[in-house]
This record gives sequence, structure tokens and C-alpha cells, in this order.
Amino acid sequence: MAWLEVLRTGALTTVQDRGRPGFAALGVGASGAADRGSHDSANRLVGNDPGAATLEVTLGGLAVRAHGDLTVAVTGARVPLSVNHTPSADYSAVHLSDGDVLALGNATDGLRCYLAVRGGVDAPPTLGSRATDTLAGLGPEPVRAGDRLAVGELSSDWPADEIIPPPPANPSPARLRVRLGPRSELFETAAVDMLFGQPWTVSTDSNRVGARLKGAEPLRRRGTAELASEGMVPGSLQVPSGGQPVLFLADHPVTGGYPVIAVVIDADLGVAAQLVPGAQVRFEPAGSSTQPG
Repeated sequence: MAWLEVLRTGALTTVQDRGRPGFAALGVGASGAADRGSHDSANRLVGNDPGAATLEVTLGGLAVRAHGDLTVAVTGARVPLSVNHTPSADYSAVHLSDGDVLALGNATDGLRCYLAVRGGVDAPPTLGSRATDTLAGLGPEPVRAGDRLAVGELSSDWPADEIIPPPPANPSPARLRVRLGPRSELFETAAVDMLFGQPWTVSTDSNRVGARLKGAEPLRRRGTAELASEGMVPGSLQVPSGGQPVLFLADHPVTGGYPVIAVVIDADLGVAAQLVPGAQVRFEPAGSSTQPG
């Protein structure tokens, strides 16, 4: 049976698939790949079923050795690749022979890349998913050097193409489209104007749960009345008492007690997942422009 030997992991490598939706009533979030579009693209390049698991690699740095002949692909954040120290290409199918070492360098554009192997990463499912939820502690443990990752059988027909065009470089500042609500009425009118009128910087205090944002002017509420806990979705912009918003990502909590001023639309969640600390962000009303890529 073919498998991958993990030689190094980089900053953080986890097993991810399309998540475990439907368990919010039990206090379990969907989790799954933070940038689902890139995850899906990697699976398509190697001919996997949509449900196959990939490796989500933060900032690059992963290295694996093939045991058996394997076909892999890397998408998402742009990273230099090499096979046995020979440069290779991302966004294309890469064929590894037994003993070959695939190494990912440091990400040059974006935060998270996805390594798919034909057949999928075979890890024990939890509630029907192989996704690692870093907040709830569900799914496989984060990948460590020395791990042996089994390759599954979740492959289908080979795709017509073994190369797909990479996305354009992330713009700076990134543009994220939002819909106001569900609690935008709890904020001063100037706060809504400020949400759209000033740039926001991604804090270093960010992870798969959410990205903390910093702006020159905080988003001020009309009052200080307590708010009952409410359900949260990916893309929620929750605003704690300090007025600096938190953009919830894949491993967000299922409820929260601070008001949500706006929610990033689903189509832009992949862009949000690729924001590195220090990146600049601007929000705009959904429908006001077309997001590139």
C-alpha cells in the first residue's frame, strides 16, 4: 500500500476535507479546508472524488517522501516546489516514484496551500469527516514529522487536463465583499461608514479560527447592553468591546456573544483564508464590484 512519510511540516500542516456540516446544534462546527476552492482544485488535478482529504499547509515548508508510486498536486498559496531538489510546478499533476522527496518552500503569495495525493489522505473520519478542527479538537492531530500518512482510494476518472491556470496574485489591499447584519443596527452610523471607509490590517494573532483585524478607528456600538449568544457562520465579522473586528474562518465557534456587523460572502472566503499577518483588507458592500479571480 502506498503512503507518504512526513519529513518536515512547516508552521502547521493539518488534514482537511470539505468539513462536517450539520452538527452545529451539537456545538460542532463544520471546519474543513479554509480555502475550499484551492482544496477542490488540488483534488481535481489528481482525479480525486470531491470528498477526498488533502493536507493544508500554512506558509509552506512541508516535505514528504513517497512510498510507492504516487501522483500529487499543490494549489493555493504559491510556493516553490521541488522533487529530489529539482524544481517542479504547482497547479499541475506531479508524478512521484517510490522514494522521491517532494518539498515545499516558503509561500511567496498567500498563506495556505493544499497538497492532494491521488486517492486522498486516508485518516479515520470523525462525524463523517477527516477534517482537523483546531478549536474543537476533532479529527486527526496536526501532522508531525515522522508521521506515516496512508493513501486512500477516493479517486475517480483522471481529469482531462493535468494543469490548470493559477489564480492571479492577491491584490493589496485585498477586497472582501460583505452583507451587513445581522446586528449592524447595534452600531453607530459612523461605525458602518468606518467599516467600509478605512483599511484594516491582519494581526499576527490569527489562525484557522479567525483573523483579528486592526483599524485606525474602532467600530463603536450605540450602547453596552449584553447580547445573547447567537449562531456564527464563516465570514462573520464579530466586534468585541474594543471595537476591532474578528473575521471568523473555518474553525470558528458555533456561537458568539458579541454583535456581528457584517458577513463576508461565501465567494470571498477563499480570499480571506489566504490573508497573511500584516496584509491590508478593505471591505465593500456585496454587489458593488466584481472580485478578481
